[in-house]
Amino acid sequence: MAIGIDENKGNKVDGEGPHTSSVRDVPLVVDLDGTLLRTDSLWESIFLLARRRWYVLGLIPVWLLRGKAYFKWRLAELVDLPVASLPYNEPFLTFLKAERARPRRLILATGANEKIAHAIAAHLGLFDQVLASDPTINLTGSNKLARIQTLLAGQSFDYAGNDQVDLSVWRLARRAILVNPTQSALLHAPRLTQVENVFSDRRCGVVSYLHALRLYQWPKNFLVFLPILTAHLVTEWPLLIQAVLAFLAWSLCASAVYVLNDLLDLTADREHPKKRTRPFAAGIIPLDHGMALIPLLLVASFSLGLLLPHGFLVVLGLYFIITIAYSAFIKQVMFLDVLTIAGLYTLRVVGGGEASGITPTFWLLAFSLFLFLNLALVKRYADLVVLQAHGTLALAGRDYHVSDMPTLMSLGASAGYLSVLVLALYVNSPDINSMYSHPKVVWLLCPILLYWSSRIWITTVRGEMHHDPLIYAMRDRASWLVLVCGLMVLAIAA
Repeated sequence: MAIGIDENKGNKVDGEGPHTSSVRDVPLVVDLDGTLLRTDSLWESIFLLARRRWYVLGLIPVWLLRGKAYFKWRLAELVDLPVASLPYNEPFLTFLKAERARPRRLILATGANEKIAHAIAAHLGLFDQVLASDPTINLTGSNKLARIQTLLAGQSFDYAGNDQVDLSVWRLARRAILVNPTQSALLHAPRLTQVENVFSDRRCGVVSYLHALRLYQWPKNFLVFLPILTAHLVTEWPLLIQAVLAFLAWSLCASAVYVLNDLLDLTADREHPKKRTRPFAAGIIPLDHGMALIPLLLVASFSLGLLLPHGFLVVLGLYFIITIAYSAFIKQVMFLDVLTIAGLYTLRVVGGGEASGITPTFWLLAFSLFLFLNLALVKRYADLVVLQAHGTLALAGRDYHVSDMPTLMSLGASAGYLSVLVLALYVNSPDINSMYSHPKVVWLLCPILLYWSSRIWITTVRGEMHHDPLIYAMRDRASWLVLVCGLMVLAIAA
């Protein structure tokens, strides 16, 4: 929200009263990226291009050789930003609407390409003129100031911006309006001109970054402990330490993938009733910070992986490659997406085996594949339930429609029951005799899992499921009771 006594106008530093009629005659020039928008249209365009035409990304260095203005022009020609769903700085936008109603002349002056600038101006309907980059001139800094002076023919103007590059414009502006300013802008702008208003509503803190890393998803990676658990070797400290390292390495790699996935899914997330609040989609964390996080997380992840057997690094690398492919195009392919999700969960088990030197059995891998296919289908069904409640028929960025819900439920329930069948066959196999003193007791896990899988689906159909079923299970008392009962059965069987 804005700083100061007025909810929409921010902190009035000069101490003057309301605008007079003479002030109305002073045009207000407004920056776009980081000011009117809580995001950067250039990065938005890059990620949209990566989502829809990833094979063109290799041309970016060639475009940059011809200058940043040409680069922005090529991006704007290849993608159409969904301007209606972009995250706008709402308190500042409210202020602009009030200024427009005075009336006051508003000018949008931005380094973004003219195609994007005109699309946003047309959507908002607030601006009298638009100044933007063309294929030859990058309209930032001194270039922007020169264009403003030419347009206004020496007339006084106020300028709203946010970054250090705006300092050259504020140097000749009558007054400055700071919107979510950087530390440099906040420090130097008052030395160049009189600061009228300061708007600051960016809630970018440590919690936001932790949310972007999705630490709440890390419990999924406890699957790397399954090989030593099922082999009854969890008390072997060397193996346990290796499993812990594998957990940390996998979690950091998964966080890198989550960040990349959020950056590629900006448009789809903003159309989702719940995902629109994610830090990158909501404009809480700058997109370039996300790009910096990805290599940092990957370096940390694979550095830990170097402490483990080489087979673990191979499996971890395979996981990363598959998740990139999933983010790029697999998630848009019906049913292949849920099969991939199930495979990625199972790959965690394989990775845990490579880290500890214990090869997962066929039974464990088959059980994992069917169980996690069930949960992946629950996730898709839960997404459609939310969309149906909001009157939407199709899942943005996915090849699913509300009409698919009965089929998804049938396939998911079948996969869940097949996982129980695999468990029952394992109990009846000779392989179990060497692992348990009372192997037949393990059969009691079958009705327990049948109950849990059936309950999960009934909860989902009622619309009570979280968009991630594993997170739901971690918060669900009945699921914890199922886990305790399962552990008791295994303890008795041992």
